[in-house]
Amino acid sequence: MNDLANDTPLIYLIAGEPSGDQLGARLMSALKQETDGKVRFAGLGGERMASEGLESLFPIHELAVMGLAEVLPHIPNILRRIKQTKGDVENQQPSALVTIDSPGFSLKVSKALKGGSIPLIHYVAPSVWAWKKKRAKKVSAYLDHLLTLLPFEPPYFEKHGLASTFVGHPVIEAEGAFSDIGREQLCTELGLSLEAPILAVLPGSRRGEVAKLGPVFKETVGLLSKSIPNLQCIIPTVNNVKNAVIDLTDDWPVPVKVVEGVEGKHKAFRCANAALAASGTVALELAVDRVPTVIAYKVAPITAFIARLLIKIKFASLPNILLDKEVQPERIQENCTAEILARDIESLLLDKSIKAEQINNYDKVIKLLKSGDEMPSTKAAKTILAVIAQKTSY
Repeated sequence: MNDLANDTPLIYLIAGEPSGDQLGARLMSALKQETDGKVRFAGLGGERMASEGLESLFPIHELAVMGLAEVLPHIPNILRRIKQTKGDVENQQPSALVTIDSPGFSLKVSKALKGGSIPLIHYVAPSVWAWKKKRAKKVSAYLDHLLTLLPFEPPYFEKHGLASTFVGHPVIEAEGAFSDIGREQLCTELGLSLEAPILAVLPGSRRGEVAKLGPVFKETVGLLSKSIPNLQCIIPTVNNVKNAVIDLTDDWPVPVKVVEGVEGKHKAFRCANAALAASGTVALELAVDRVPTVIAYKVAPITAFIARLLIKIKFASLPNILLDKEVQPERIQENCTAEILARDIESLLLDKSIKAEQINNYDKVIKLLKSGDEMPSTKAAKTILAVIAQKTSY
């Protein structure tokens, strides 16, 4: 029986990849705070959400597949997991279903539950402003509420009748992380020298990303080691690709430190003089931590061909999209070469004016990511609880 009427709501969460897991963990923490701990959770998540008390229905690394061509062999298993998850939601009858990003999986679960008594809330709007604008109308037909991270997103969905709330981007919750600890102390803790440049290298949180970008990043570091012989690298990673990253960096010609977890990542950012990163949420995280960054990405040729036909925006990196200019250099597909990346990183490490200009633009980006004085996870939690309360009042 649905427990909407009792004092301890059950909220079913679905996060299908590491960035969603981090978002989900912050949301869980905020929901606990807003309800004085009177809330229960079920669903899908990773290690961060597990630390907040979620027992995942199955390991989410099964869903972290990159690219249109790469996903094809995994379709039968993904369809089976969609059916399994839908059944679990129906069995548990939660107070609300909150799907977090991963639209290829999570929105299929929501659509399958359309018309039931469970409020369907999605956190992180599909990027309809980039491609497939018709998706806004489609998801508006079955979702009950949408939580958006970017200020320009709600109107795309509200015009189709979907209640939408801009809650702010969660990356700002890490603004100033470890600022109370001196950089020298952090670098010493990580085994890094302040006497030499430190490059943060982030080849992605999916296995496919590491497989595609890893060799290019390795070659890039090889070239940089010749022009900047005292270079050091620090690589923040997550559990599902940690072994692949360790294997990748085993024979790099510069000292390499691999760190895991959110704390390790932000400590690395505080120490880094520059970063080379896969395109994704990390572009914003680096902006918030004010790390001069070069963005790179590479997928299978057929995936790139199809993407170029469908995607209608100039940039891939969100800081660039928000300011409508290339704040972070983007090197995508055929431009993602070691020679180009090494040249870009050299400029960030050696030219103070280029570095200063990027950081100045980061301050403008950060202002656009905030929605009032509340933290995004707090505003998201309050919105979810309000949707539940509205449903129970009927």
